[in-house]
Order: sequence, then structure tokens, then C-alpha cells
Amino acid sequence: MSKQRCDHCHLEYETSMLLPDTSFNPPKFFCCKGCQGVFHLLSDEGLSTFYTKMGETTLTPPKATLDDVNRFDLDGFVSKYVKKSKEGFSEIALIIEGIHCSACVWLNEKVLSRQEGIVEVSISYTNHKAKIVWDESLIKLSEIIETIRSIGYNAYPYDPKSGEERATAQRREYYSKLLVGIFATMNVMWIAIAQYAGYFTGMQSNIKNILNFAEFVLATPTLFYTGSVYFKGAYYGIKHRYITMDFLVATGATLTYIFSLYAMFSHNAEVYFDSVTMIVTFVFAGKYLEVLTKKKAVDTLDAFGSSMPTEVTLIKGDEKILTSVESVEIGEIIEVRAGDKVAIDGVITEGEGSFDLSRLNGESIPILAQKGDKILSGSICLDSVIHYQATNTFSSSMFSKLVCLLEDAMNKKPKIEKLANQISGYFSRTILLLAFSTLLFWFYQSGSFEKGLIIAISVIVIACPCALSLATPVATIVGIGLAAKKGILFKEAGFLESMAKCNTLVLDKTGTITKGKPEVVMYEYAYTFDRSLLYALVNSSNHPISQGVARFLKEDETTLHVKSLEQIKTVEAKGVRAIAEGYELLGGNAKMMEEAGIEVLLPKGFESLSHYFFAIDGKLMAIFGLKDALKEGAKESIEALKALGLEIVMLSGDHAKVTQEIAEEVGIKTYEAGLFPHEKAAYIETLRQKGQRVVMAGDGINDTLALSQSEIAIAMGNGADVAVDISDIVLTNDSMQSLYEAFVIAKASLRVVKENLFFSLLYNIVTIPLAMSGHVIPLFAALSMSLSSLVVVGNSMRIKNVLKRS
Repeated sequence: MSKQRCDHCHLEYETSMLLPDTSFNPPKFFCCKGCQGVFHLLSDEGLSTFYTKMGETTLTPPKATLDDVNRFDLDGFVSKYVKKSKEGFSEIALIIEGIHCSACVWLNEKVLSRQEGIVEVSISYTNHKAKIVWDESLIKLSEIIETIRSIGYNAYPYDPKSGEERATAQRREYYSKLLVGIFATMNVMWIAIAQYAGYFTGMQSNIKNILNFAEFVLATPTLFYTGSVYFKGAYYGIKHRYITMDFLVATGATLTYIFSLYAMFSHNAEVYFDSVTMIVTFVFAGKYLEVLTKKKAVDTLDAFGSSMPTEVTLIKGDEKILTSVESVEIGEIIEVRAGDKVAIDGVITEGEGSFDLSRLNGESIPILAQKGDKILSGSICLDSVIHYQATNTFSSSMFSKLVCLLEDAMNKKPKIEKLANQISGYFSRTILLLAFSTLLFWFYQSGSFEKGLIIAISVIVIACPCALSLATPVATIVGIGLAAKKGILFKEAGFLESMAKCNTLVLDKTGTITKGKPEVVMYEYAYTFDRSLLYALVNSSNHPISQGVARFLKEDETTLHVKSLEQIKTVEAKGVRAIAEGYELLGGNAKMMEEAGIEVLLPKGFESLSHYFFAIDGKLMAIFGLKDALKEGAKESIEALKALGLEIVMLSGDHAKVTQEIAEEVGIKTYEAGLFPHEKAAYIETLRQKGQRVVMAGDGINDTLALSQSEIAIAMGNGADVAVDISDIVLTNDSMQSLYEAFVIAKASLRVVKENLFFSLLYNIVTIPLAMSGHVIPLFAALSMSLSSLVVVGNSMRIKNVLKRS
């Protein structure tokens, strides 16, 4: 027996006794979980040089009960990886090693959810990433990790780079096992051909025995090496009283193998070693292709967040300092050069340049940003050197938020997926019962135990719940990936399903249908006054009307002085009041003026415009008429949305004439004008009480109440942060075309999920009775089961082409 050292304690053991860890390249080998855990701890903390300094010294292996799980409770680890949810619970993202089918996900979720103190468990089948929320007062993170390990899996904190390394290692392991299976299958097929030829032409018994033994030699490594993943899964499933897909495959192949051993030595029956080899190889080949296909679907999401810079250049006086993105504080000045990615949101203080925002909004045309313009993390500086002031931290910047949204979306499960997983959980036990009943029936009917066993094995092998479990997660992850490419971010995968079922779309006018940048087209001054007072007042508000007046004053007036305001008060959906240099300033719409007792009369030509009134000490000083242009493609997108069968409603806080004009221009028949935020929310609540399922799209603070009342809330990417925070979907490129594409992707994803579920159920309804009636041999059962899973995966990939057809 060859011996090898443990990579941590350096003690020698027989190679077969060591635990391989393929997350390292080249793989590391450990004598126990304790040594493996300590090696990971030192590697994660950058202390791998310890082993160089250690030389030939040997260590005492740490006890399994005192292994690296304790590090998960250390303050340094907690501050780095654990977040606090809004409810005050702890939350972490983990990669769970050892998952190779949806049943593994189901098993982990079931076991973890039963632990006291765990509030939420959601594991993504596609990338093995788990989101776990727990109450620290009831359970420790180390106890959660120990629970995962107790059922035969391992867990590490999520890190995109290490996750990619582990995925690569898993693909290599699967590839080597597949090669063994293919080699054995190709050779066993030649032997089987020789045996079948001998069956018709005559073959001496000693030759037949030699061929049987050759098949045995080929089947054994295939079953116990290539098929080892199924034995491991079956063992831990039985240990925790769950019947999984692994158990079905392992049972079918093992029963066939044992029966073939009996037949080989007793010479009383035919051997089926060829079936053993092919069952394991076909099933494993399907699994390997499935892993590769899912990886391609997830690559879009991984690439979305894996290329952000980890360091930025800070400008402090005449000094330039390279520092980590996590340590940058709001207000600090950052330098960005041509080709650099912007890591943190900010406002340009020096220079100008072109920026590529395709990572954020899918648009390939660069935009020019100048001093005073806002730049977003995730954009790329193309052609100059600029300095900008950070307005957010790294974790609260736009790109970091979007990556978090995508990661959460991958982990959240739609209702239809949860239902499918529940069905597949009962499915395995039902199949075992049917197989046992089949064995008894054929044994009683024919008097041949051999025939009954072979038919029962065919039932077990053909009726795999994989296709049923794959039906939803693969389709939803492909849909989310396609949406992300188009700048459409679903915060949960479940929102694909919910959005597809909605029948009413409610649109805010300003910033959603229109550009949200109204320009002053008419104005009238009643008296002479200091324009700087008005400029200070409109600059204190982020409302599009106020900002439109501010832009006009900045361009029209040559001498605007800085004025400080006091007692600033924003009156919701009406305007702003403040004190400056002893004057009471009032700016806003007609309702605000009327409530202040100021009479307003619209001059001729102002009727179809949005209005801004300005008063000083109760006297009306000026009126501005503004007009907002439609977004590019808004009319065409609304027509396309109608073609999807949606009822379109427009709500606006603007006055009736402007609202009517915009509604007629884009072809919306149902609209409401002059609504306050609570009235918009009440309107949506009324629609929902009538049984309509409502999607609301808006961009401003005044839309947040209405967004919160809708079944699906969509925030336009350039909108207020609070609107983005409470929304279910974010459109980063701020276009009406994206709104249409979001509906198309959602509807296509739900349609494909239903097709997958229908196919999976139909497949089992047809094939199980065929197998029970003795019309399917184990070999074709294995091939059929593998193909059913691949059909589901292939059908899901069709979602990628849905926008090309629309």
C-alpha cells in the first residue's frame, strides 16, 4: 500500500485513508476533517507560509469536535461574512459542497429548517449557494455548519473566486469519473455483442464464464467509482430518513450487480453486468451534461459581479493612495483612469470623459459625463482621467446592490418550484412501493424471481424524479440571467412567476412614460425679485419640475448668488417652503398656492403645460410652464404591452390637461390626474379588490406608496433610492422597452416551467406502466431517464431566444 502525508499535520497514512480536497489546485489530502478545517482557516487568513516554516515537523491532528467550525463564531469572521437583516436576524451566504442533484438541495433544506433558531434556508441548485437566516440567541453559525457536515456535505463562506475554483474542481472530478464509465461501457458493449452472438450460434460454457468475468471486472469500478456519488447521497438520505434520487439509482444498479454476481457463480441465470455499467454511465453522463449546462446559465450572473476592482486610488492633497474599496468613506476623492471600472458611486469634481454603462443597462453607446454629473459603480471610464467624490460606500453603491439583488434572486424559489420539490419528495417512496409490488406480481405470475427482479429494477431506474425537480430551477435561472443581460433585475426568482400572472400594468407618468426632465417652455414674472432666492428654493428639491426650473435659471441668469435657506419644509406632492434673508419663500403647484391663500390665474398658453409657481411673503412673483418629452419608444412599447393582453392604466399627480395630452399621445385610454401619493395607492388597492393582479412602475418618492400596494413593484433605475429599495424589479436602463422585455421574459419563463412540468409528469405516466408491464429492460430505462432530464434542461435554454422572436 502506498503512503502519503496529510497536508496539515504531515503524518503519514495509507493513501486510501486520506480525504481528498479538490477545492485546491493541485488537490490537498487530509487525515481528518479537523486537519482539513485548520488548513482552510490558515489559507483563508493568508497564513499558508506556516507550512513552509513548519518544515518536517509533524503536528497532532485536531480533534473532530474541536475542528475549524469554531472559527465561524469569531468576531473577525462574523464581521466579514455575516450580515444583519432588517428584522435583526443574522444572514450569511454559503457554498455547500457535495450537492449533485435537486434531492441534495431538498435534503439540506429539510434538515436545516428543522433546527431551532433557523428562520430561513434557501439553496440554489444551480450554483450550490445557500442563503441562511438564523437567530443568534438560539443557534450559533458553527452549529449550523456542523449540521451540514453531519449529513455528508461541507460548507464555506461564499466567495466568487473560490466558488469558481470549486466548480472547476467538481467538473474535473466528474470528468474523470465519466471517462472511467465511458471506457467500461464501450468495452462491455463489445463483450455483450459477443455474448448475444454466441447465444444464437452456440458458445462453450467456459468461454461464456470468461466473458461474464470480464464484464464483472468492467462493471465493478463503474459502479463503485463512477457511481460513488449516488452511494454517498443514498447513505446520507437513509441516515436522515429521506428517499432521494440517489437511492433509486444506487438501488437499481446494486440489485442488478448483486443478481449478476449470483448468476455468474451459480450459472442458473443470465448476468446483467452490461446493464449495471450502462445504467451508471448513462445516468452519470446526463448528470455531467446537466452540470455543464447549468454552469453556462449561471456564468452570466457570476460574470456580473466577479470583475469589480478591489482597490481604488484616493486623492489626498498632492498624494495618491491605493486603498481597498471597502475602506473608502463618503466624501473622499477617487481617481479613475481610462479603462478603469468605477467601483463606488460619486459625482465628478474634475475632468470629463466617456463612460460605458453596458454592464448596468445593456446599452452599448457610451455617455459623456462632466463636472457635477453623477457616475455609477459598474461603469467603465473610456478615454480620460477624472476625479470624483464618493457619494456612497462600496457596499451601498449601485453595482454592489445589483449584485446582491441577483444573488438573492438565484436563491429565492417560486411557489411552483416549491410545489414541484414537494411532489418529487413523495415521488421516490411511491416508486419504491411500485417496484416492490411489481417484483411480487411477476414472481407470482411467472414463478421466476429473476424476471420479477429485472422488471422491478427497470421501474426503479426509469422513474427518476430529476426531470420533475429540474423543471423549475433551470428555467428560472436562465430567465434571470437573460433579464440581467438586458438590465432587468428580478430581486427574487419567484417574481418571474408572479409578474407573468399579472393582467394590469399601472404606470406613473413623469419619469416612467416621459423622460422625467421637464423643460421650461413659457414663463412670466409678475414682479422684479432676486432670482437667487428662487434658485436656492428649487435646488432644495429633487422633484423633476423643480429641477427643470433650476436648469432654466442656471442657463438664463448670469448672476446667481449662493443663498442659504432655513426652516426648509417639503409639502408632499405640492412643493417646498423655506425662509431666506428674512423672506418667506413658497414654490410649488397651484394647490400649494391656494392653501396659502394666494390667488393664481393661468396666463394664456399655459393650459396644457405643467406649472411651477413662486411666491415671496404671500405675493405671487413668477409662474413657469414646463413640458416633458416622451421617452424614446414609449408609444411603441405601450402598444406591445397591450398586445400581451395587459390592461394599461396611467396615474399622475399632474393636472388633467397635461395628463390627458400624454395619455392620448401614447394610446392609454384609462388614466387619472391630480392624484396625491395616497390616492395612487388607494386606486391600486381598488383594482386589486376587483380581482386584478397589478404591476406598478414608477420612479419617484411620491410613487413608493403605490408601489408598495401593487403585487409586483418595478422601479426605473434612475429613480429615487427609496423607490428602488421597495421594488421587486429594477430596470437599470430606465426604458419602456425594458418594461416590455421584463414581461416577455417572465411570461416565457413561466410557460417553459409549465412545459417542463407537463413533460416530466407525462414521461412518468407513460414510462412507469411500460416498465411495470415488462416492456423496458434496465439498459433502456437508464438511457430514457437521462434523456428526460436533458430534455428539460434543453427546453429551458430556449428562453434565451425569446426576445429575438418577440
